[in-house]
Amino acid sequence: MGKLLPSLKENSSEVVQPFLMGCGTKEPKITQLCLAAIQRLMSHEVVSEAAAGNIINMLWQLMENGLEELKLLQTVLVLLTTNTVVHDDVLSKAIVLCFRLHFTKDNITNNTAAATVRQVVTVVFERMVAEDERFKGIVEQPPPVQGNSNRRSVSTLRPSAKDAYMLFQDLCQLVNADAPYWLVGMTEMTRTFGLELLESVLNDFPGVFLQHQEFSFLLKERVCPLVIKLFSPNIKFRQGSSSSASPAPVEKPYFPICMRLLRVVSVLIKHFYSLLVTECEIFLSLLVKFLDGEKPQWLRAVAVESVHRLCVQPHLLRSFCQSYDMKQHSTKVFRDIVNALGSFIQSLFIVPNAGNSAAVSAPAASTKGAGGTMTTQAAFEYRGTWIPLMAVSVQGSAKATYLEMLDKVEPPSIPEGYAMSVAFSALLDLVRGITSMIERELGAEEQEAAEFREAHPEQEWKPQPGSHLVWEEMVSACWCGLLAALSLLLDASTDETATENILKAELTMASLCGRLGLVTPRDAFITAICKASLPPHYALTVLSSNATNLSNKAYSIQGQTVQIISPSSESHQQVVAVGQPLAAQPQGTVVLTAKNIQCMRTLLNLAHCHGAVLGTSWQLVLATLQHLVWILGLKPSAGGALKPGRVVEGPSTVLTTAVMTDLPIISNILSRLFESSQYLDDVSLHHLINGLCSLSLEAMELAYGNNKEPSLFAVAKLLETGLVNMDRIEILWRPLTGHLLEVCQHPNSRMREWGAEALTALIKAGLSYKHDPPLAQNQRLQLLLLNPLKELSNVLHADIRQKQLESVLQILQSQGDCLGPGWPLVLAVIGAIRNDQGESLIRTAFQCLQLVVTDFLPTMPCTCLQIVVDVAGSFGLQNQELNISLTSIGLLWNISDYFFQRGEAITQELEREEELMQKQAREQGETLNRPFHPAPPFDCLWLCLYAKLGELCVDPRPAVRKSAGQTLFSTIAAHGTLLQQPTWHIVVWKVLFQLLDCVRTSSTNADKEKIESGGGNILIHHSRDTAEKQWAETWVLTLAGVARIFNTRRYLLQQLGDFFEAWEVLLNHIQSAALSKNNEVSLAALKSFQEILQIVTPVKDSDKVVDTLAAMVVPPVLIDPLSASGPGRPLVRSDSLIERLTRYNGAELQVPPPGEESALEDSALWWSAWNTWYRTGTDSTRPPTGPIEKLSFIPSQPFLTALIQIFPALYQHIKSNFSMEDLKKLGVILQGAVSVPISSDASPFILPSYTEAVLTSLQEAVLTALDVLQKAICVGPENLQVMYPAIFEQLLLFVKFSCKPPQYGRMDTKHVANAKYNQIQLFAPAEWVALNYVPFAERSLEVMEDLYHKTACHKAVINEKVLQNIIKTLRIPLGLKYACPSESTWKLAVSSLLKVLSIGLPVARQHASSGKFDTMWPELAKAFEDFLFTKSTPPDNLSIQEFQKNEAIDVEVVKLISTEILPFSNLIPKDFVAQIMAMLNKGSIHSQPVSFTEAEIEQRMREEFSKVCFETLLQFSFSSKVSTPQEGYISRMALSVLLKRSQDVLRRYVEDERLSGRCPLPRQQVTEIIFVLKAISTLMDSLKKTQPENVDDNTWAQVIALYPTLVECITCSSSEVSCALKEALGPFKDFMQPPISKVQNGES
Repeated sequence: MGKLLPSLKENSSEVVQPFLMGCGTKEPKITQLCLAAIQRLMSHEVVSEAAAGNIINMLWQLMENGLEELKLLQTVLVLLTTNTVVHDDVLSKAIVLCFRLHFTKDNITNNTAAATVRQVVTVVFERMVAEDERFKGIVEQPPPVQGNSNRRSVSTLRPSAKDAYMLFQDLCQLVNADAPYWLVGMTEMTRTFGLELLESVLNDFPGVFLQHQEFSFLLKERVCPLVIKLFSPNIKFRQGSSSSASPAPVEKPYFPICMRLLRVVSVLIKHFYSLLVTECEIFLSLLVKFLDGEKPQWLRAVAVESVHRLCVQPHLLRSFCQSYDMKQHSTKVFRDIVNALGSFIQSLFIVPNAGNSAAVSAPAASTKGAGGTMTTQAAFEYRGTWIPLMAVSVQGSAKATYLEMLDKVEPPSIPEGYAMSVAFSALLDLVRGITSMIERELGAEEQEAAEFREAHPEQEWKPQPGSHLVWEEMVSACWCGLLAALSLLLDASTDETATENILKAELTMASLCGRLGLVTPRDAFITAICKASLPPHYALTVLSSNATNLSNKAYSIQGQTVQIISPSSESHQQVVAVGQPLAAQPQGTVVLTAKNIQCMRTLLNLAHCHGAVLGTSWQLVLATLQHLVWILGLKPSAGGALKPGRVVEGPSTVLTTAVMTDLPIISNILSRLFESSQYLDDVSLHHLINGLCSLSLEAMELAYGNNKEPSLFAVAKLLETGLVNMDRIEILWRPLTGHLLEVCQHPNSRMREWGAEALTALIKAGLSYKHDPPLAQNQRLQLLLLNPLKELSNVLHADIRQKQLESVLQILQSQGDCLGPGWPLVLAVIGAIRNDQGESLIRTAFQCLQLVVTDFLPTMPCTCLQIVVDVAGSFGLQNQELNISLTSIGLLWNISDYFFQRGEAITQELEREEELMQKQAREQGETLNRPFHPAPPFDCLWLCLYAKLGELCVDPRPAVRKSAGQTLFSTIAAHGTLLQQPTWHIVVWKVLFQLLDCVRTSSTNADKEKIESGGGNILIHHSRDTAEKQWAETWVLTLAGVARIFNTRRYLLQQLGDFFEAWEVLLNHIQSAALSKNNEVSLAALKSFQEILQIVTPVKDSDKVVDTLAAMVVPPVLIDPLSASGPGRPLVRSDSLIERLTRYNGAELQVPPPGEESALEDSALWWSAWNTWYRTGTDSTRPPTGPIEKLSFIPSQPFLTALIQIFPALYQHIKSNFSMEDLKKLGVILQGAVSVPISSDASPFILPSYTEAVLTSLQEAVLTALDVLQKAICVGPENLQVMYPAIFEQLLLFVKFSCKPPQYGRMDTKHVANAKYNQIQLFAPAEWVALNYVPFAERSLEVMEDLYHKTACHKAVINEKVLQNIIKTLRIPLGLKYACPSESTWKLAVSSLLKVLSIGLPVARQHASSGKFDTMWPELAKAFEDFLFTKSTPPDNLSIQEFQKNEAIDVEVVKLISTEILPFSNLIPKDFVAQIMAMLNKGSIHSQPVSFTEAEIEQRMREEFSKVCFETLLQFSFSSKVSTPQEGYISRMALSVLLKRSQDVLRRYVEDERLSGRCPLPRQQVTEIIFVLKAISTLMDSLKKTQPENVDDNTWAQVIALYPTLVECITCSSSEVSCALKEALGPFKDFMQPPISKVQNGES
């Protein structure tokens, strides 16, 4: 079998022959058999070329005879399809044969032949394709083409190609009604069939034409001209123009041809556009023309179908755009197509076609659905025109109806709405196609860019510019037409699905324009959606203002005008909501329809999915949404989400259930929309924010001037946007918060409340968000986040500040630990309080501060601590709430404690900061500027704290001052050790002294008006009821505090260079306080003075001090008991201990080097203190000069006491240079102090009752001062002793006070005994009472006596005649005797005199020769005289015992004379001795006034006194120890006086006796005579024992002369006298005869 078939083929002509002959018989049966056999042979491919030719010829004959036509066709088909042996003329003959059979009368044959022709044509071309395939890859050298190659030149083609070429060429000829070249034997042909064949070849074998020049040539030269020529009747035809009007009747368009031509054109454009650019331009322009309203309906329908076919081929559309629209001087074909579609749609509405007049009347036309239910038909309705919508084709495929009607000859009738439906589909497909194509390419490009960037990160990627231009051109060309058509359709649509599709188209266009950066078209599409969302005619107002007059402008695009149609209001839509428009003055209500809501959802969708490309049109979108939200009554809730709920708008909002269920969804989508902003790029995000901000500005405008509910949409959404974009908050923070800050200042309370809510929520969220890098490492971001919080401080509305502070509190509670560099801002917010803000704000702010101080000091940077101090200070200074002021002072103490505990850490951190700052300052060439600059940073912190407390110390409120003062001094005391030495300089000058100055000034100028009550019903104590008194308290505290610091820190301060100046200033302050006219202040000043001199009351248990000191942080004042240091002992350095205890770093304080102790004794300091003391004393004790007014200020006793008590300690330090000059100054002060009177209402507290002799503490102090002085002189060097006399002088002055109290100026003082302090009338001016000076004077006397005891022999005492002065002073009380104010005075004076003389007289005798005592003797004589023979009478009530006691005192004096004076008469001036003798004489003789009664005389006679006087006289007459003539003289003189006196007494007695007669003489006289007689007998005894030469003649004469007188007394009647007389006369017997004298001439 394998070899059989080829051999059969070789001989096939012979094999076939019999069968051909059989066919030739024309006998049907035989013919059929033969044809079957031939077909069998063919199917086995055993027919050679020659045989095939024969077969064809035979078939041709059969055809001409009309036999077996179907069988013939079958045979041809089998022959041509089974092998390729038939070609060239044979082939053409076969094809012609089929054509001929097509035009027979028989219908079946016709159709079969038509099918066969189609198949044969296909076979011819398939062969050519196969042939090309075979020769593929074999490069042939084409023969040279002759110059102008004839169009029949097919010599270059291969056989099959040649056949195809010839066939195609002839088809063109035939359609054009020309004779064919190759298909010889054609008899007839129809144009319709020819066009169909052309179309199928072009459609099925485009490659042939594109690969072979020859075929391309055919297309250009033959097909296109043919098509254009055939189109001409359609072009010229106008519907409705009468044919008679034009001379040549216009050929009417013929539906079958026209329709086939359009199909051909479709194919040409689809496949050969690249070859036939120019031709296609013509075709397309024609196509556009066919859509005209004047063309027949069927023509327009077919044209629309053709356009639809183009619309589903976006790449083709792009080519049009590139080839025409983008070329100069070329028709804008693409644009025209789109616009034509648009116009076509518009025309359908505007011109209802004549044939379809019924359309208007059927708005509710409904069709029976399959199930028999009524379904509303989808339709468009616009201004009364109703056009139903049909399903014409599946989306994306242009399935035509009329283009497929190849069998129709007459134009069909076109159903209503068909053209509209196709146009609508075309429009949607066009949009879908273009957008998806461009977006795909854009996506690819972006990916390419991404890959490129990954590969070459440093280079910039540049896209091919070409493609972008094309895309932009396409969009630019089509957007106007599309927008016009879509807007109109959207307005007219009554079907949800259609609406959805339109909206989707608008949305995709908007998004595409956005991606391509075409702003105007993008905004136009968005505007369209926006308008559709809002109620009719509403949109115009809102959007025309925003959308830069897009809405009312006709877009003129290259001369073609497309008017955007304004929505018609009477569309049949379901109303779903009624609400109020958002406007300044809303009039009436507005209606939302279901379609509005649908559009709104599209808008949300657009914003949600395409937010990135919206750019500036965010404003349109947001404005629209805002209005919709307003109309629907959505209100913001926490976090910025909008929730349904009308607050105050009343019943004007009506929502149907349909929309109610939608609301939560809309609200949700709204929130999601802003959540999705996190996926936007930075630029788009900015656009979104800007849009919201400008919306918000409008809402703010609307809300001005009324307190109606504002639209909070923008604010709420700004918040939402901010919250979801925390990860890149930096880029939007400034515009976002900047705007919200403006909102916070809005007068509408609801508006600003939300502004603040949004702002604070954002800040809190920003701080708690986990940023990358974390905030702790991103200082800039943190400051950025906190800054708006600080800016809120500038808002004046209290509700905003309240919100701000509450959020600070929350931030502190949640983020306080990690605020880091944000602390200054937070603290600035807390501290931004003003007195006009009211209490509640201040209270909230203060809570924040308390939280900071209690919890966060350790976590904040040390550089912020100073701010904390400032803020705490500002709370202290605010005057709204006293408690807060006081508590904040407590906080300052806590802060200082914290500084103290964390000192080292803070120091280190601050010093690191300082270095950085200095480095920066150096780099910028500036000086570092911070408060207290030269001091180290940690010290500056303290200084700021002290300065703040200092400010508070002069607050107008006393309680604040007091608290601040205590805190300031406590903290300096407790923590001052941390300061470096130079810093103390600043503390002293800038803090302490400045404070003292302020307090002094304020106190001096304070108001003396009485304050009735302390605010509310608080009563004020009378000691604080004027501002002056309240300031006095402050002054006291301040001065005491400063003094304490000077005391406890003395060692440290002395190492400062200007300690002396500081000391002077402090003393000056003490002085001015001491001299202030306020007892409280002045006394306190002295206490401070004592303190800085370290004179403090001794502490009983000094161990306790150390224990408590170790336990406490605050060092107590260390004491230096006076008793311990004593005179001349150096003071114990007290603060080295404290410093050691409180040094926080534990390092031992160095013990001061030897000699440092003496620094404490620095004499300059002490002399400065002495001068202050002196000035204070002088000024305070100087009596007033003029007449005293009632309210004159007189220093109080405690003050003066304290003043004087300072001196002893002060003196310890200045004694080495203490001069007489200084002593005099001291004296003036002591005397002045003692002279000051006290007011009678105070006296009961100061004075004891008059009867007790007690000193006041002031007097004690004065004496102590003198005592200290004299003790010092005692142990001091020789040169000090010159001061003794001055001290005596001072004491003697005080002694005089006993008899004559001192005067204080011209003041009228009452003696204390007379002061009526028991009956003081209320409100009478206080009387001034002089003190009881007696006890003081007496004590002074004792002191003086004591002192004299010690110092009698001192040269100065002798030289300065101290003894004389003492006597002179004592003469006063001695002379007054009974007249003294106090009896004790003269008694004490006598005893002192006696003691002093007992010491002084020996000294006087010793120095007799020097004459230094010469003036003393007369004084002494006078003193004796004044005392012994006083002029004052004893008081009547004096008892005998008292009298005798007093007499005993007189006797003492005489005894002194007898023991201390007379025995030394040789050393004493004669005249003095004579005076004494005379006095003794006077004393020993009783010369009593006669007027006394017996009893009185008995009492008053000083018998004992007389006796002693006499005995003394007598004693001197016994003196046998005569060693000098002087002594003898005294003896003789005494004797002579005695004798003279005896003579007198005796004589007087004799006379009295004689006169008295029988009456006895007075007892006293009798006693006297007895005494005289005894004395004479004693004398006689003495004379007997005396050497005779000791007795001079004169004495003898006197003795002898006594005798006769004695004898006369014998007659006396008194037995006592008689006895005595007998004894007196007895001794005379021894001298009866003169003895033998050894004396010559009476001289011895």
